[in-house]
Amino acid sequence: MDIIEDSIFHKVTKPARYTGGEWNSMAKDWDAVAVKVALAFPDIYEVGMSNMAIPILYELLNAMPGVLAERAYAPWPDMEDQLRQHSLRLYSLETRHPLNQFDIIGFSLGYELSCTTVLNMLDLSGIPLFSRERDDRFPLVIAGGSCAMNPEPMSDFIDAFFVGEAEDAMPGIINTWHKYKQNRLELLRQLCRLPGIYVPLFYSPSYHADGTLNALTPTDMNAPDNIQRVIASELKPVIRPVVPYIEVIHDRAAVEIQRGCSRGCRFCQAGVLYRPVRELPEEKVLESVDCLLKNSGYNTLSLVSLSSGDYSGINHLIGSITNKYADDGIQVSLPSLRLDKSSIDLIDSLPSGRKTTLTFAPEAGSERMRKAINKYIPQEAMMDAFSTAFQKDWMNLKLYFMVGLPAETLDDVAAIASLVDTICRLGKGIRGRPPRVRVSVSSFVPKPHTPCQWSAQDREEMLNQKHNLLQTQIKRGNVQLSWHDPKTSLLEAVLSRGDRRLGPVIYTAWKKGCRLDTWSEFLDFSKWQQAFDECGVDPSFYAHRDRDPEEVLPWQHISSGISNAFLKRERQSMFSLDLTQDCRHYDCNLCGMQGLFPTCRAKAQKLNGTKGI
Repeated sequence: MDIIEDSIFHKVTKPARYTGGEWNSMAKDWDAVAVKVALAFPDIYEVGMSNMAIPILYELLNAMPGVLAERAYAPWPDMEDQLRQHSLRLYSLETRHPLNQFDIIGFSLGYELSCTTVLNMLDLSGIPLFSRERDDRFPLVIAGGSCAMNPEPMSDFIDAFFVGEAEDAMPGIINTWHKYKQNRLELLRQLCRLPGIYVPLFYSPSYHADGTLNALTPTDMNAPDNIQRVIASELKPVIRPVVPYIEVIHDRAAVEIQRGCSRGCRFCQAGVLYRPVRELPEEKVLESVDCLLKNSGYNTLSLVSLSSGDYSGINHLIGSITNKYADDGIQVSLPSLRLDKSSIDLIDSLPSGRKTTLTFAPEAGSERMRKAINKYIPQEAMMDAFSTAFQKDWMNLKLYFMVGLPAETLDDVAAIASLVDTICRLGKGIRGRPPRVRVSVSSFVPKPHTPCQWSAQDREEMLNQKHNLLQTQIKRGNVQLSWHDPKTSLLEAVLSRGDRRLGPVIYTAWKKGCRLDTWSEFLDFSKWQQAFDECGVDPSFYAHRDRDPEEVLPWQHISSGISNAFLKRERQSMFSLDLTQDCRHYDCNLCGMQGLFPTCRAKAQKLNGTKGI
């Protein structure tokens, strides 16, 4: 590997992205193991090293006898140029073996715009992009993550998708590969028989004359009609994380204290995909924290969850951590807190050392829209929370909002500006100066398996009108306003709700040079538009069209565990402004999980006997 060091590393930015050898990385004897797995993340090192899924699988697989797992990330353009100039393959960090020498490559797909980067990584690895062109000489290419909940846009390129949480499923996948590795077709058939595995090769789509999907029909007896999301039986915290040599996005120790969220925000896909809520017991959290800090050297700890404040006994947990590490200067952060007074009190109790920025996501400016999306926070409660924050001298805020939500009006958008103005006036009244506020506005993207999956996205002209309205009404010097590019949001919606006809579009976009589209400096919408035109695909068909609730959806063969009946009820409640209560504290909502998870089943049985079971 001297040629890589001598000819490449001194010519690229941040060479530590590609050298490996980090503290706690595991380089097993390549020749001594039977199964070699590359965990591939379709973004650069700093982003991938902040992902929670890769470290879990890395520890799990490397703990299995006869198995090794190594990491690979997308190269920055300067490194890609060097690899291509020197005819070198994309390699793993641990032993620097080219990815095409591995048995299995597992991609983590958490964001729709990473699709062209997957193709680029395969090409840099010397692996055919189309699954139909791979034979026994090439690795099995698997993909998981939230994008696997609608696998169809990437179905031309992935051999098998894993739907759900992989902790308990990996041994079955490894054993099946080992048993049938000599016959790729039989391997794929046998993988179909495992929970959560979808093999696109064994399904054939048909369409109506209007372009809508008629059916996705299994063509092999092993291929099930419906693929059920796999739910991990328990959380397995990472206790020996790989510590990077360079700063990454989330450069801290992290413990997943809770998975799932029962709040039920109607636009939120994560709230569906990670049901039911499962907590890591406090004693396990404390044990994991102790191991993490000893094994990593970090002095910053993040207690990770979709809604950290909902963890049972969160105050007691914070107190335990604070008391135990009082003399060690450990700073603790709690991401994803709900906007209420108790969250402010909780944040203020953290051993953070200094007051930085409070981050909250009201999502909507009006109470009407907060009811519609089931993220209802009364105006009075919000002001009470901000008042508490200002009294405690938290004067830097970051607020996340969304425009383009179903049933939204321009008055609802204007309410965002009004809310920000009220917050600023409140802060000045309490502290004598207005707070510094960063307002980030995203565009609504309808996501599969949510009550919003049938809703259209606003067209660019309407989104621009809403952005202009906010620019006009938010003119305070202490407020910084930013918003997402509508063209980027359009691509997200197309790839989120697309079908197999997007495969040629993705391939054509990649051929035109698209990769690292998650980065605004590289995303070239004109190339995507050319790809749509050349492939005869209208992006508006996927993004800007309200779908009939009875229409066959491209992801209908993938089951999240949440019933279609529940999603339809929630859709109706969205337009009627009816709230759905948090099932952790109120009655079971009969969302579908009562048939899959014991604790949900027990709670549902208390509701009118066995109704819904």
